[in-house]
Amino acid sequence: MTNQTRRYSTALLVAVSFIGSSAIPLFSATSAFAQTTFNDVPTGYWAQTFIQELASRDIIKGFPDGGFRPNDPVTRAQFAAMLSKAVNKAPIRGGVTFVDVASSYWAASAIQTSYTTGFMSGYPGNVFEPTQNIPRVQVLVSLANGLNYSASQSPETILQTYADASGIPNYARNSVAAATENRLVVNYPNVQFLNPNQTATRAEVAAFIYQSLVRSGQANAIASPYIVGQTTTTPPVQNQVRIPAGNVIAVQYSKDKILLGPDEKVPLVLNVSQNIANSQGTILIPAGTQVVGELRTVSGGAQFFASELVFANGQRKAINATSKVVTTTEKVDKGVNVGGLLQNAALGAAAAAAISAVTGDRAIATEEVLGGAGVAALIGLFLGRNSVTLASVNPNTDLAVTLNSDLLL
Repeated sequence: MTNQTRRYSTALLVAVSFIGSSAIPLFSATSAFAQTTFNDVPTGYWAQTFIQELASRDIIKGFPDGGFRPNDPVTRAQFAAMLSKAVNKAPIRGGVTFVDVASSYWAASAIQTSYTTGFMSGYPGNVFEPTQNIPRVQVLVSLANGLNYSASQSPETILQTYADASGIPNYARNSVAAATENRLVVNYPNVQFLNPNQTATRAEVAAFIYQSLVRSGQANAIASPYIVGQTTTTPPVQNQVRIPAGNVIAVQYSKDKILLGPDEKVPLVLNVSQNIANSQGTILIPAGTQVVGELRTVSGGAQFFASELVFANGQRKAINATSKVVTTTEKVDKGVNVGGLLQNAALGAAAAAAISAVTGDRAIATEEVLGGAGVAALIGLFLGRNSVTLASVNPNTDLAVTLNSDLLL
C-alpha cells in the first residue's frame, strides 16, 4: 500500500449519530433498523447491491412509500448531503459563504463540509447552484479530487476505454482518468459509454460512492459487469432485437424552443413521440420512452447527441444517434421584449447569461435554464455587448434522431 493510499484510506466512512473516537471502527455495524430493500429496486436490478450496502450503513435512505427512486436525478445539494454521510476527512481549506446558500438551507452544513474537504467547489462569484442537477462527470471529479486520486499513466490512454470519451470536458479529463483507474466508474447499461454530461441518478451516485469505499479498503468489492476495469462475465443477452442503423426516432419536448449560447453543451431529455414497432406490430420502443443526451452548438448550428434510452420500467439502453444540424439562429438586441423571447422556451446557461447581459434582465427563472454552468458565473462573458446571436432549436420538429449504429434491445 502506498503512502498516498494509507493517507486517504480513512477518508470515507459512515457518519452515524455517535461521538467520534479513534477507537471507533470506520464502519458502524449494519443497523437492525435500516431499510435495505425497496419496492422499486427488484432482485437483479443492476445497482441493487450498491444501494443495499449503502442503505445498510445509513449513507442513503429510501422514501416513506417504501421506494428508493433509483432513477431520480441528484442535485448538487443532495450529493453534498450524501458525501457528508460517507466522508470523514479533515478540512484542507477554509470555509466560504455561497451567495445562493442561506445559513438556514437544509444542506448548508453539508455543502460547507464538501467545500472545506476539497470534494466540491462553487462557480465564480461564490455561487454554488445547490438545486442544479449534478452530471455524472462532476460526481467522478468530486470523488477523485476529494480523495486525491491521480492517474499513474497518460489520462488520454486511460480514457480510450470510453467510446464517448470526446464528450468528457477538458477540465475533468485527468480526474475522470484517475477515477477510472481506481475503479470508481460504474456504467450501466454499456460499460463502454460514460455518458459524462448526463445527469447522475440516485442509483448511479450510490454505485460511485460505494466504489470509493471499496477503493479505500472499507467495503467488499461487488462483482458487477458494469464496473469499468473489473473483469467479470458479461451478462447474458436473451431475445435481443436489432433496430438497424439509419432508422429515425421522432421525439417531443415540453418546450417549443431551446436557445443555446456560443460553444454550449447542455444535457437534454426528450421523449419518443410515437410507438416504434416491428413488422409484426410488436412495440419495441413505446411512446414516452426517454431519449437522454446532450444538445450542443457545433460548426454551422446546433445538434442533439443521444446516448441512452430510458424505458418506463427503469431499463436503460445505450444508443448512438444524432439529430440533423439545426442552422436556425435568433438575434437578441438590447431592449428586446424578454418575456416574448422566452415564452415557452428553455435556455442553456450561456444563452441565459447572454440574454441577461445584453438586456439587463437578471430575473430569468432558473427553471427555464437547462443544466450546465451557473448563469451568474457566465454573465461577465457577455457584458458590454449590444446584441448576441443564439442557436434556436424547435425540439419538436428539429431533433428527430437517426441511429448511427444498430440499436440492440
